[in-house]
Amino acid sequence: MEISTQAGPARVEVDRPRTASFLLVLTHGAGGGVASKDLLAVRDAGLALGGVVARVLQPYRVRGARAPGAPGPQDAAWLEVIGRLRADNPGLPLIQGGRSNGARVACRTAAAAGALAVIALAFPLHPPGRPEQSRVAELREAGTDVLVVNGERDPFGIPDQRDATRVVVLPGETHALSRAPAAVGSAVGEWLATLLSR
Repeated sequence: MEISTQAGPARVEVDRPRTASFLLVLTHGAGGGVASKDLLAVRDAGLALGGVVARVLQPYRVRGARAPGAPGPQDAAWLEVIGRLRADNPGLPLIQGGRSNGARVACRTAAAAGALAVIALAFPLHPPGRPEQSRVAELREAGTDVLVVNGERDPFGIPDQRDATRVVVLPGETHALSRAPAAVGSAVGEWLATLLSR
């Protein structure tokens, strides 16, 4: 499906379980798409727990751009997408997330979206080799439960355990989180099951 935003259309792939108990909305990294191995693993984990899972190709990628541009317009477009998906799935609690740049968007907008929780895959704590340019404030901005899943060899850094509800570091993984997607899905599934049982 397509969702119109002020930044242009977003393209959304929605998977539905037989009985839905929550809405999980995911998005990609800066130059990526919605078919990365880690996003698909999270989709499967969400579906198994009864989630309606929407994977969003953001407007700048639909236009063919590789860079997201300024955070303000990107976040505004994301909130328009979330608004439409919530209207289509009334009454379901929202969990939102993404990988890399998408994780940043999910954290920055969590409060405005009314998200129950955030899944941050490969959260880019700082640009490679520049730890002084920390983005930890964006992670904390979520203001709700946050699961971070990062690779131990991620050149963008790894958030500290104090900066999220839970930080899972996968051995041997890089920023791509593509070597063992089942481990990503397992970490997310276990965390979601605990979160949803509260």
